[in-house]
Amino acid sequence: MSGKEESMKAFGRLLDIMDELREKCPWDRKQTNESLRANTIEETYELCDALMRDDQTDIKKELGDLLLHVVFYAKIGSEKGAFDIKDVCNALCDKLIYRHPHVFGDTSADTPKKVEQNWEQLKLKEKGGNKTSFLQ
Repeated sequence: MSGKEESMKAFGRLLDIMDELREKCPWDRKQTNESLRANTIEETYELCDALMRDDQTDIKKELGDLLLHVVFYAKIGSEKGAFDIKDVCNALCDKLIYRHPHVFGDTSADTPKKVEQNWEQLKLKEKGGNKTSFLQ
């Protein structure tokens, strides 16, 4: 297993490769959010399959495929001047801190069930009371 510095170096390598692909590869250059969407859904299902089979090699591969999509969408976002991978990471960090007040704040949650209840309440608050789920 690698340390944080090695992980950051590997992530930087991925970002550099994506930059080069968007510049030099005709297929990668022409992709849009819409053209990637179906592939993202397929990769998500492939990860779920690997998880259900508990196949660690395939889980690693499919996580990489999904990470590629995250980086791809962030690259497209940066090309549009909307957001970049830093913004994606910071938004996620802010969400994790907000939804874990028992770790980063003064709320108490000493069981997984209590953590989940707090998470759902905070999520509902973020969505203005909208409980709609894409999977229901």
